[in-house]
Amino acid sequence: MRHAHKVALAGMMLLAVGITGCYSAHPENIAAFKKPHLVNVTVEDYVLQPPDEIEVHCAAVPEINLQRERIRPDGKVSFEALGEIEVAGKTPKQVAAVLQQKVAGLYTLPGENPVDVRIAAYTSKVYYVLGQVYSPGPRILTGRDSVLTALAASQPNAMAWEQRVQVVRPSRDPNVPAKIFEVNFNKMIVRGDISKDVLLQEGDIVYVPPTILASVAMVLEEFISPVARAFYGAYLVQNPPGSTERGYSPGGSYR
Repeated sequence: MRHAHKVALAGMMLLAVGITGCYSAHPENIAAFKKPHLVNVTVEDYVLQPPDEIEVHCAAVPEINLQRERIRPDGKVSFEALGEIEVAGKTPKQVAAVLQQKVAGLYTLPGENPVDVRIAAYTSKVYYVLGQVYSPGPRILTGRDSVLTALAASQPNAMAWEQRVQVVRPSRDPNVPAKIFEVNFNKMIVRGDISKDVLLQEGDIVYVPPTILASVAMVLEEFISPVARAFYGAYLVQNPPGSTERGYSPGGSYR
Protein backbone atom coordinates (compact mmCIF):
# COMPACT_ATOMS: atom_id res chain seq x y z
CA MET A 1 0.00 0.00 0.00
CA ARG A 2 2.84 2.37 0.89
CA HIS A 3 4.50 1.61 -2.44
CA ALA A 4 1.25 2.43 -4.24
CA HIS A 5 1.05 5.76 -2.44
CA LYS A 6 4.60 6.60 -3.50
CA VAL A 7 3.84 5.70 -7.09
CA ALA A 8 0.70 7.82 -7.06
CA LEU A 9 2.56 10.78 -5.54
CA ALA A 10 5.36 10.45 -8.06
CA GLY A 11 2.83 10.34 -10.87
CA MET A 12 1.13 13.51 -9.66
CA MET A 13 4.49 15.27 -9.35
CA LEU A 14 5.41 14.27 -12.89
CA LEU A 15 2.03 15.51 -14.07
CA ALA A 16 2.55 18.84 -12.32
CA VAL A 17 6.03 19.19 -13.78
CA GLY A 18 4.63 18.40 -17.19
CA ILE A 19 1.89 20.99 -16.79
CA THR A 20 4.31 23.72 -15.73
CA GLY A 21 6.82 22.85 -18.40
CA CYS A 22 4.57 22.62 -21.45
CA TYR A 23 4.84 26.26 -22.49
CA SER A 24 5.41 27.12 -26.12
CA ALA A 25 7.29 30.38 -25.61
CA HIS A 26 9.78 31.47 -28.24
CA PRO A 27 12.34 34.21 -27.41
CA GLU A 28 12.20 35.62 -30.95
CA ASN A 29 8.47 36.34 -30.59
CA ILE A 30 9.33 39.43 -28.57
CA ALA A 31 9.94 41.13 -31.93
CA ALA A 32 6.15 41.32 -32.39
CA PHE A 33 5.88 43.65 -29.40
CA LYS A 34 6.79 47.33 -29.15
CA LYS A 35 9.20 48.72 -26.57
CA PRO A 36 8.05 51.67 -24.42
CA HIS A 37 11.21 53.71 -25.11
CA LEU A 38 10.88 53.31 -28.87
CA VAL A 39 7.26 54.41 -29.42
CA ASN A 40 4.79 56.77 -27.78
CA VAL A 41 1.58 54.81 -28.42
CA THR A 42 0.61 51.26 -29.28
CA VAL A 43 -2.11 52.13 -31.81
CA GLU A 44 -2.51 55.06 -34.18
CA ASP A 45 -6.31 55.36 -34.29
CA TYR A 46 -8.73 54.47 -31.53
CA VAL A 47 -11.73 52.52 -32.88
CA LEU A 48 -14.89 52.91 -30.86
CA GLN A 49 -16.69 49.84 -29.52
CA PRO A 50 -19.23 49.15 -26.76
CA PRO A 51 -19.20 50.20 -23.96
CA ASP A 52 -17.04 53.27 -24.78
CA GLU A 53 -18.62 56.66 -24.10
CA ILE A 54 -18.45 59.66 -26.41
CA GLU A 55 -19.14 63.35 -25.88
CA VAL A 56 -20.15 65.66 -28.72
CA HIS A 57 -18.93 69.25 -28.90
CA CYS A 58 -20.84 71.41 -31.36
CA ALA A 59 -21.74 74.92 -30.14
CA ALA A 60 -23.82 75.61 -33.27
CA VAL A 61 -26.19 72.73 -32.53
CA PRO A 62 -27.54 72.95 -28.96
CA GLU A 63 -29.43 69.66 -29.33
CA ILE A 64 -26.23 67.63 -29.44
CA ASN A 65 -23.68 69.96 -27.85
CA LEU A 66 -22.04 68.43 -24.76
CA GLN A 67 -24.29 65.39 -25.04
CA ARG A 68 -22.62 62.29 -23.66
CA GLU A 69 -23.62 58.82 -24.86
CA ARG A 70 -22.52 55.29 -24.06
CA ILE A 71 -22.27 53.00 -27.07
CA ARG A 72 -24.98 50.37 -26.79
CA PRO A 73 -24.37 46.64 -27.32
CA ASP A 74 -25.78 47.04 -30.85
CA GLY A 75 -23.02 49.55 -31.63
CA LYS A 76 -25.29 52.60 -31.81
CA VAL A 77 -25.95 55.84 -29.92
CA SER A 78 -29.15 57.89 -29.98
CA PHE A 79 -29.75 61.62 -30.26
CA GLU A 80 -33.23 63.08 -29.81
CA ALA A 81 -32.98 65.35 -32.84
CA LEU A 82 -31.00 63.01 -35.10
CA GLY A 83 -32.09 59.51 -34.17
CA GLU A 84 -29.79 56.49 -34.02
CA ILE A 85 -26.27 56.57 -35.36
CA GLU A 86 -23.96 53.60 -35.93
CA VAL A 87 -20.62 54.36 -34.25
CA ALA A 88 -19.05 50.97 -33.45
CA GLY A 89 -16.04 50.31 -35.65
CA LYS A 90 -15.52 54.01 -36.38
CA THR A 91 -12.93 56.48 -35.11
CA PRO A 92 -14.07 59.68 -33.33
CA LYS A 93 -13.27 61.68 -36.49
CA GLN A 94 -15.46 59.38 -38.58
CA VAL A 95 -18.35 59.73 -36.11
CA ALA A 96 -17.92 63.52 -36.20
CA ALA A 97 -18.18 63.43 -40.00
CA VAL A 98 -21.43 61.43 -39.81
CA LEU A 99 -22.92 63.87 -37.29
CA GLN A 100 -21.83 66.84 -39.37
CA GLN A 101 -23.55 65.40 -42.42
CA LYS A 102 -26.78 64.82 -40.49
CA VAL A 103 -27.01 68.34 -39.03
CA ALA A 104 -25.82 70.17 -42.16
CA GLY A 105 -29.36 70.30 -43.54
CA LEU A 106 -30.70 71.88 -40.35
CA TYR A 107 -27.97 74.30 -39.36
CA THR A 108 -25.27 76.41 -40.92
CA LEU A 109 -22.04 75.07 -39.49
CA PRO A 110 -19.12 77.52 -39.50
CA GLY A 111 -15.48 76.43 -39.59
CA GLU A 112 -13.69 73.43 -41.04
CA ASN A 113 -14.48 71.07 -38.14
CA PRO A 114 -17.70 72.30 -36.55
CA VAL A 115 -18.41 68.94 -34.88
CA ASP A 116 -15.91 67.43 -32.48
CA VAL A 117 -16.44 63.97 -31.01
CA ARG A 118 -14.35 63.16 -27.95
CA ILE A 119 -13.99 59.91 -26.05
CA ALA A 120 -15.36 60.41 -22.55
CA ALA A 121 -14.66 56.90 -21.26
CA TYR A 122 -12.22 54.33 -22.61
CA THR A 123 -13.69 50.98 -21.60
CA SER A 124 -13.77 48.66 -24.63
CA LYS A 125 -10.06 47.90 -25.01
CA VAL A 126 -8.65 45.46 -22.45
CA TYR A 127 -5.75 43.12 -21.86
CA TYR A 128 -5.66 40.24 -19.39
CA VAL A 129 -3.51 39.27 -16.43
CA LEU A 130 -4.24 35.70 -15.35
CA GLY A 131 -2.78 32.96 -13.19
CA GLN A 132 -1.13 33.29 -9.81
CA VAL A 133 -1.85 36.95 -9.06
CA TYR A 134 -3.95 38.64 -6.39
CA SER A 135 -5.95 40.66 -8.92
CA PRO A 136 -6.57 38.52 -12.03
CA GLY A 137 -8.83 39.45 -14.89
CA PRO A 138 -9.23 42.05 -17.66
CA ARG A 139 -7.66 45.48 -17.27
CA ILE A 140 -8.51 48.64 -19.19
CA LEU A 141 -5.90 49.41 -21.85
CA THR A 142 -4.47 52.91 -21.45
CA GLY A 143 -2.04 52.81 -24.36
CA ARG A 144 1.06 52.80 -22.15
CA ASP A 145 0.58 49.53 -20.31
CA SER A 146 3.74 47.42 -20.17
CA VAL A 147 4.42 43.98 -18.75
CA LEU A 148 6.03 45.55 -15.69
CA THR A 149 3.11 47.87 -14.94
CA ALA A 150 0.61 45.05 -15.53
CA LEU A 151 2.37 42.69 -13.11
CA ALA A 152 2.98 45.41 -10.53
CA ALA A 153 -0.73 46.28 -10.54
CA SER A 154 -1.91 42.64 -10.41
CA GLN A 155 0.64 41.55 -7.74
CA PRO A 156 1.91 37.96 -8.18
CA ASN A 157 1.14 35.84 -5.13
CA ALA A 158 3.26 33.36 -3.18
CA MET A 159 2.47 30.54 -5.64
CA ALA A 160 3.66 32.51 -8.69
CA TRP A 161 6.55 31.31 -10.81
CA GLU A 162 7.90 34.81 -11.40
CA GLN A 163 10.81 33.59 -13.50
CA ARG A 164 8.52 32.12 -16.20
CA VAL A 165 5.83 34.69 -16.81
CA GLN A 166 4.25 34.13 -20.25
CA VAL A 167 3.38 37.10 -22.47
CA VAL A 168 0.91 36.07 -25.17
CA ARG A 169 -0.40 37.89 -28.22
CA PRO A 170 -3.27 35.75 -29.52
CA SER A 171 -3.78 35.33 -33.25
CA ARG A 172 -7.19 35.70 -34.87
CA ASP A 173 -5.89 33.93 -37.95
CA PRO A 174 -6.05 30.12 -37.51
CA ASN A 175 -3.08 29.79 -39.86
CA VAL A 176 -0.88 32.16 -37.85
CA PRO A 177 0.37 30.99 -34.41
CA ALA A 178 0.15 33.20 -31.37
CA LYS A 179 3.26 35.14 -30.35
CA ILE A 180 4.56 34.02 -26.94
CA PHE A 181 7.71 34.78 -25.00
CA GLU A 182 8.85 34.52 -21.38
CA VAL A 183 9.63 37.28 -18.92
CA ASN A 184 11.58 36.95 -15.69
CA PHE A 185 9.62 39.28 -13.42
CA ASN A 186 11.93 38.57 -10.50
CA LYS A 187 14.91 39.79 -12.54
CA MET A 188 12.95 42.89 -13.49
CA ILE A 189 12.33 43.99 -9.93
CA VAL A 190 15.55 42.76 -8.32
CA ARG A 191 18.08 43.68 -11.01
CA GLY A 192 16.16 46.35 -12.87
CA ASP A 193 16.36 44.36 -16.11
CA ILE A 194 13.63 45.86 -18.33
CA SER A 195 14.99 44.52 -21.62
CA LYS A 196 11.78 42.49 -22.03
CA ASP A 197 9.39 45.12 -20.72
CA VAL A 198 7.17 45.58 -23.77
CA LEU A 199 4.01 47.56 -24.41
CA LEU A 200 0.80 45.59 -24.35
CA GLN A 201 -1.97 45.85 -26.91
CA GLU A 202 -5.66 45.03 -26.90
CA GLY A 203 -6.27 41.35 -26.19
CA ASP A 204 -2.75 40.54 -24.96
CA ILE A 205 -2.48 38.02 -22.13
CA VAL A 206 0.03 38.05 -19.28
CA TYR A 207 -0.05 34.62 -17.64
CA VAL A 208 1.71 34.00 -14.34
CA PRO A 209 2.09 30.20 -13.92
CA PRO A 210 2.35 28.38 -10.60
CA THR A 211 5.67 27.03 -9.38
CA ILE A 212 6.30 23.28 -9.56
CA LEU A 213 5.55 22.85 -5.85
CA ALA A 214 2.40 24.94 -6.18
CA SER A 215 1.31 22.80 -9.14
CA VAL A 216 1.86 19.63 -7.08
CA ALA A 217 -0.20 21.14 -4.25
CA MET A 218 -3.05 22.00 -6.64
CA VAL A 219 -3.01 18.51 -8.16
CA LEU A 220 -3.12 16.99 -4.68
CA GLU A 221 -5.97 19.28 -3.70
CA GLU A 222 -7.98 18.23 -6.74
CA PHE A 223 -7.39 14.59 -5.81
CA ILE A 224 -7.93 14.85 -2.05
CA SER A 225 -10.85 17.31 -1.84
CA PRO A 226 -13.49 15.02 -3.43
CA VAL A 227 -12.33 12.10 -1.26
CA ALA A 228 -12.46 14.24 1.89
CA ARG A 229 -15.95 15.49 1.03
CA ALA A 230 -17.10 11.92 0.41
CA PHE A 231 -15.79 10.74 3.80
CA TYR A 232 -17.32 13.73 5.57
CA GLY A 233 -20.64 13.07 3.82
CA ALA A 234 -20.54 9.44 4.95
CA TYR A 235 -19.76 10.58 8.50
CA LEU A 236 -22.78 12.92 8.50
CA VAL A 237 -25.02 10.08 7.29
CA GLN A 238 -23.90 7.88 10.20
CA ASN A 239 -23.82 10.75 12.71
CA PRO A 240 -26.47 13.32 11.72
CA PRO A 241 -26.52 16.67 13.53
CA GLY A 242 -28.14 16.34 16.91
CA SER A 243 -27.16 12.70 17.28
CA THR A 244 -26.45 11.65 20.84
CA GLU A 245 -23.88 9.07 19.81
CA ARG A 246 -20.30 9.82 20.67
CA GLY A 247 -18.34 11.12 17.71
CA TYR A 248 -16.37 14.00 16.33
CA SER A 249 -18.23 17.26 15.82
CA PRO A 250 -17.32 19.93 13.23
CA GLY A 251 -16.38 22.22 16.11
CA GLY A 252 -13.42 19.99 16.87
CA SER A 253 -14.58 18.30 20.09
CA TYR A 254 -15.85 14.82 20.90
CA ARG A 255 -19.27 14.29 22.28
